[in-house]
Parts: sequence; structure tokens; C-alpha cells
Amino acid sequence: MEHKHILVVDDESQITRVLRTSLSSHGYDIRVANDGETALEIMKDWSPDLVITDLTMPNMDGLELCRQLRSKTQIPIIVLSVRGEERTKVKALDAGADDYVTKPFGMEELLARVRANLRRARKEESELEPIETGDFKIDPGARSVFVKDRAVHLTPKEFDLLAYLARHAGKVVTHRALLGAVWGGESTEQVEYLRVFVAQLRKKLEPLPNSPRYIVTDPWVGYRFVAGDDR
Repeated sequence: MEHKHILVVDDESQITRVLRTSLSSHGYDIRVANDGETALEIMKDWSPDLVITDLTMPNMDGLELCRQLRSKTQIPIIVLSVRGEERTKVKALDAGADDYVTKPFGMEELLARVRANLRRARKEESELEPIETGDFKIDPGARSVFVKDRAVHLTPKEFDLLAYLARHAGKVVTHRALLGAVWGGESTEQVEYLRVFVAQLRKKLEPLPNSPRYIVTDPWVGYRFVAGDDR
């Protein structure tokens, strides 16, 4: 089996050394950069399957790296940072990160997050079946979304979240179920992830994002997908 490529971006040599050793021992091909600019240079002739990046770095910080990457690629991005406050997590997710791990971290937790974020490339066959409901045409194979025949560009996590909701159209899906399905079992308490990504989806999908008709909130419980003409 071909090894997955992971790019680690952090200006702390101790962190990069630990990550290189641990991830390599689990079969991943690792390269390291000490800032965002170097990471982008590496990616000119090497294509990682996943990026792990710190936030605070010289030259180009992790937030800007997330923005730059997300404008060019859909690969998963995991932010690894000592800054654990919610507003910082929200900024990182809003910039394009798929996941957020706070330092100090357990290696088993990080490995679980890596596996979960890589898993979307290995979808089960049933998850690749097109979804056509109401105003929506969703093709998991092509990772394309059309709303009333209008193409909508989504990031990988936005797409996964929408597809999961659409497969359960009309039903209230709990926060825990959504987090577990889209981010993996280690993230079932990270409700701020949902707030960020649902807000982004509404901006892209809803005629009036502040009065959503497609992704409806069930307070304190979860969200319900309404396809359009079945409401």
C-alpha cells in the first residue's frame, strides 16, 4: 500500500522531531517546514495528503497558510496549537482548517485525528451514491453540489457535513452524531466546529443566511436538512 504523505509545519524543532518520528513509525511519509512560506515551496514539487500546522510562526503564520492552501487545494488541514481558546479555534476553522488539536497533545489522539481526516478519501461505496432531493443535486464521487442548478463550491469538511445532513433529510441530526460522522469519535464535544461550518454552509447555500430554509437549527439538539420543495 502506498504511504500517505504528511507535511508538518512548525517552527519548534522539538515538535517537528517528535511528529516526524511518531508519524513515520506509523507508516506515513513525512516532510517538515518551519513556516508557511517554506511549506508552500515544498508543495511546489511534493503533494501531501494532509497538512499539520502550528499557528504562531515567522514569515507566514498558520492562519495565512490555511487560507493559501484552501485557495489552491482541498487536502485536509489539522491545526496544532498551544492556543486553546474557542475564538482562536473558530478563526482557524474559518480560515480553512478541518480540525484543531491543542498542545500539549496525546500522540494517540493526534493519530486518530489524522486517520479520520484521511478517511474521506476511502468512502464506502454507499456514500458515493448521488443524492438528488428538492433543490439539491449532490455527487459525492465528484464532490460537487448544485442548488437549483447553480454550482456551489464547498471545502471538504463543508461538503462532508452537507452530504451527511442530506442523507438524513427531514430528520434532526444531533451535534454528537454530526461531529462523530464528519470529524471522528475524538471530536464529539467540539460543538464550535459545527457553528463555524454551518454558518459557512448557510452563506453559500441559503438565499437569506440569517433566515435559513435548508439547514434548520433545532436548539440545543442539532440540525435538520430541508431540501427545498419538501418543506
